[in-house]
Amino acid sequence: MTAQAVACIIERRLLVNYRIEPELVARLLPWPFRPQLVSGQAVGGVCFIRLSGLRAGRLPRVPRLVSENAAHRFAVEWDDASGTHAGVFVPRRDTNSRISAAAGGKVFPGSYRLARFEVDEPAGQVRINVTSRDGQVQLAVAAVPADTFLSEVFGTLDDAIGFFRRGALGFSPSARAGCLDGVRLHSARWAAQPMRAEIRSSLFDDTALFPPGTCSLDSTLVMRDLPARWDIDHPLTPAPTAAEGTADCL
Repeated sequence: MTAQAVACIIERRLLVNYRIEPELVARLLPWPFRPQLVSGQAVGGVCFIRLSGLRAGRLPRVPRLVSENAAHRFAVEWDDASGTHAGVFVPRRDTNSRISAAAGGKVFPGSYRLARFEVDEPAGQVRINVTSRDGQVQLAVAAVPADTFLSEVFGTLDDAIGFFRRGALGFSPSARAGCLDGVRLHSARWAAQPMRAEIRSSLFDDTALFPPGTCSLDSTLVMRDLPARWDIDHPLTPAPTAAEGTADCL
């Protein structure tokens, strides 16, 4: 049984953002999503997040459990009977925690794949290398504090923070075939500082998906030491193919 809420401390959340030509992102999204546009661009990226003190539902907190995680994200919109909504589609999550990987889709929503993380954070810098066990994901990021926030998508740092706060509802492929698990991030604080980053990504550097000039590093920010809670939201069922039929995601 998946817990209805997961509480934790976000020790570090590094958001590395790309601006991408919208039609290329649209090809990667399941129904009912479409790219959310900012300044005419789609927004994708990687979230490098370290979590501690996880507590799922009424289970006791696990104070010694600290996990490193990486999530690939695309900002999306979709429509339903109540109107238009904004959030993120997360096609893949990787973690160094065997507990998180085993609990994905059972205690925690969504699927998690195991990966090796090498992390070094001297004097406010963030250096992370990620290699997934299945060989599908390779990431290397080096970020340093910046005096100013630079972006061609967001006008100010506050604009970027507001954008990510409004997009706190995320959907990712479920352990149940044909379903998308929904989870909403709650935090009383969304303070962030600008960073300057260099990154290598097996996804966003893939020229078969994103030809040269169509996907560019835009901005980076970091959040630290945030008490947070993820609440389970209703699942979604992507449009089925004739062979798949309709999945029961409820």
